[in-house]
Amino acid sequence: MSAATATKARTVKPPQVKPQQPLFIGGRWLDSVSGKTFPTVNPATGEAICQVAEGDKADVDLAVKAARKAFEDGPWPRMSASERGRVLNRLADLVEQHKEELAALESLDNGKPYRDAIAADLPLTIKCYRYYAGWTDKIHGKTIPVDGPYFCYTKHEPVGVVGQIIPWNFPLLMQAWKWGPALATGCTVVLKPAEQTPLTALRLGELICEAGFPDGVINIVTGFGETAGAGLAAHSQVDKIAFTGSTEVGKLILQAAAGNLKKVSLELGGKSPNIVCADADLEVAIPGAASAIFFNHGQCCCAGSRLYVEKKVFDKVLDGVSEQAKRIKVGSGMDPGTEMGPLVSAEQFQRVNSYLESGRSQGAKTVVGGQRAGSKGYFVEPTVLVDVKPDMKVVKEEIFGPVVVAMPVSDMNEVQAAANETTYGLAAGIWTNDIAKAHTLASQLRAGTVWINCYNIFDAALPFGGYKESGWGREMGHDVLELYTETKAVCVKL
Repeated sequence: MSAATATKARTVKPPQVKPQQPLFIGGRWLDSVSGKTFPTVNPATGEAICQVAEGDKADVDLAVKAARKAFEDGPWPRMSASERGRVLNRLADLVEQHKEELAALESLDNGKPYRDAIAADLPLTIKCYRYYAGWTDKIHGKTIPVDGPYFCYTKHEPVGVVGQIIPWNFPLLMQAWKWGPALATGCTVVLKPAEQTPLTALRLGELICEAGFPDGVINIVTGFGETAGAGLAAHSQVDKIAFTGSTEVGKLILQAAAGNLKKVSLELGGKSPNIVCADADLEVAIPGAASAIFFNHGQCCCAGSRLYVEKKVFDKVLDGVSEQAKRIKVGSGMDPGTEMGPLVSAEQFQRVNSYLESGRSQGAKTVVGGQRAGSKGYFVEPTVLVDVKPDMKVVKEEIFGPVVVAMPVSDMNEVQAAANETTYGLAAGIWTNDIAKAHTLASQLRAGTVWINCYNIFDAALPFGGYKESGWGREMGHDVLELYTETKAVCVKL
């Protein structure tokens, strides 16, 4: 596994959680209009952590109005670019000051190991805010020579009020991926965190007040996708919707956004191929292939869930990945020795187990795992399946759990065709010592990210997104700034 071991011997301090968590709208903490709440659950035990305000369409409307007022009349879009950068940097500093608390809160609410959260999620989150703080005064237009006595130039202006809906697998990091570029460009935001994992988003609401964001620039509405999420996607005063989640829900978001033709960006599902060539360094490729699927319990949109291995080394790679799976310590994320926590919810637990049952019924063989781990909580054993066929559900559909299907291939032509035989196109991995083969295969794969002799390498400067049904647009890097700005052409007669 790729998790750091520095926290192994330390006891994780449980975070302090308020029993009632309100909404954050217009710089104020408010109960939902309906007065309803819902529990957020510790996936390691199945027990409620606290009650969270259940926002719906009425609350979304209040939040959008607050964001619209902040955009039209407030100081944020009119603030100097460098000052916006300073405020974003203050947020990054505050996240860093509270990183241990936030990592523990993420572990409690999501289930992921604390050691993963503190070693990966928090550093990437902090870097993302700092990266976009640095972009605020570097969003440049162009002067364009045209025929005639005219001076023409372009400028990039914030798109306006942005609705953002994030998933539960990396709550803090997905929040940063969304907030960073939106705030850097001068937009205002209404965030709908996943109902399964709202706690770190709400804690960030407290930190943005400390950082000095004007009222209404950031609003947080907790609630369910069918009500709060749908209301945000369809709202006529939202100029752009940004969604990360499943392809199925992404299509619903797109339909809801059609009313006012708001801009849409989607980072959706994947069924990513991970290819091990016979000439690969197997001492690196085997743990790399295991980490590609088992990191974050397999709850990664880019997880290397289809493992293609050249026949010559298939048995060795299969044995190695299976042995890695057997050694993974499954337990509560708050246990410093845990390497894999529970799935995020009862719904996800049932979904993954239904895929395991489907695989067995269609003839797949379980090499290791395939069962529930323990007697309480939402734990599933790391699982390796073989004897699979391309038409099986476990091969075609996104499981979003610690389940890999391993398949032998005879040559690179076969693996290219098999790897691309999917409706998705988010990511892929290649393990080889042949540089020409690596680049050739990378160019042939229909995927937004191709990792060579590595996997799950992310950086705020590196664009991320998918081909085909894995989404529209790119997160991170310079590319994402185009999704949060309008380009205006100005032409002056001289």
